[in-house]
Amino acid sequence: MSVYDLTGRKALVTGGARGLGAGMAEALARAGAAVVIGDIQEEAGKATADSLRESGATAAFVSLDVTEDASWESAVSQTIDELGGLDIVVNNAGVEISGLVADLDPADVRRMLEVNVLGTALGVKHAFRAMRPDGPAGNGGAVVNISSVAATIPFPGIAGYSATKSAVDRLTRVAALESGKLGYGVRVNCVYPGLVPTEMGAKLAADMETLGLWPSAEAAVGDVIALTPLGRLGEVADMADAVVFLASDGARFITGAGLPVDGGMGM
Repeated sequence: MSVYDLTGRKALVTGGARGLGAGMAEALARAGAAVVIGDIQEEAGKATADSLRESGATAAFVSLDVTEDASWESAVSQTIDELGGLDIVVNNAGVEISGLVADLDPADVRRMLEVNVLGTALGVKHAFRAMRPDGPAGNGGAVVNISSVAATIPFPGIAGYSATKSAVDRLTRVAALESGKLGYGVRVNCVYPGLVPTEMGAKLAADMETLGLWPSAEAAVGDVIALTPLGRLGEVADMADAVVFLASDGARFITGAGLPVDGGMGM
């Protein structure tokens, strides 16, 4: 059996209704995991879960606002009831709001802090409580947090986003240490995705033109590609496969790590 085979594992993916999250849910399902999509976008989330079931996977949707502690508690409980356990939590939900430092909007920064940092922290909290030996799942597992190449390089127009994704990296490492020292049996790692032409990625490129940092969105994308040794943008599958790896037994001796999946852009 391949060490990347997730047959019998149960996963919860936040922000899994579309974009990178949907791709990660699909990749986990292809590897054999049963998957619950957690999202505030009910219609899109149910559609993604339906698509996974049509492909033969075990999948479901739960409503989840990652910024609310009670919503996490309910979503994790529903996931365990639905799947019969919980082994993998992917903290993918996130928002990116571009802006120049000189024009910083406190409301925008607070929103990114709430979703990207607090949302991820609460995800780790409830994953630990469910997966540790005295939890309702109780068999340990893996948490994969989604950071960004923006945590590893300076890029104009996204100071607030970069700060929050850097926080995800630090949170990952502290959580991994606590899990190990307290015997939770939960590995915690993060991924640094490069730019992917999802809806969020396309908006980011357009924002660079709006902010006057590049003459066009196409020029911004071109410069990102020029900074990438592998010479292309990332694909959803690139990020999703990295998540499967970190959730699998192939990464059984890896915790507290950040995996760049950016074509070399952040090296």
